[in-house]
Amino acid sequence: MMGTVKTGLKDINLVCVPTLEQAKAVAFYESLGFEKRTDIDMGDGYRWIEVYPPNGTTGIALAPPESGSVEPTVTGITLTTDDIDATHAALKELGVDVDDQVARMGDPVPPLLWFRDPTGHTLMVAEA
Repeated sequence: MMGTVKTGLKDINLVCVPTLEQAKAVAFYESLGFEKRTDIDMGDGYRWIEVYPPNGTTGIALAPPESGSVEPTVTGITLTTDDIDATHAALKELGVDVDDQVARMGDPVPPLLWFRDPTGHTLMVAEA
């Protein structure tokens, strides 16, 4: 246990998701209700973009990958909702690449689903 070590760390501010087609990704996340709070031109076609869920303080940085290519990945990002079935239906209606069914594994695991962004990165949604 590291209880005596004080690092000053407080919370998670951003999760960086490598994104080639930034404009397409921004439009996708905005369609889900996210807000673009940062969009800075860094030169050479490089933009630093951050999107945040409506009630969230942790954002997703949609930054170009260092290598110039992107392998879709499971991001580890988990979003929450009060009604997983309504969220599932809304994602399907928006044409999002979402799992066919809500996963119901039983207690203590809440009902959840996975969806993919335009790059193919996977995010999870769990019922709060």
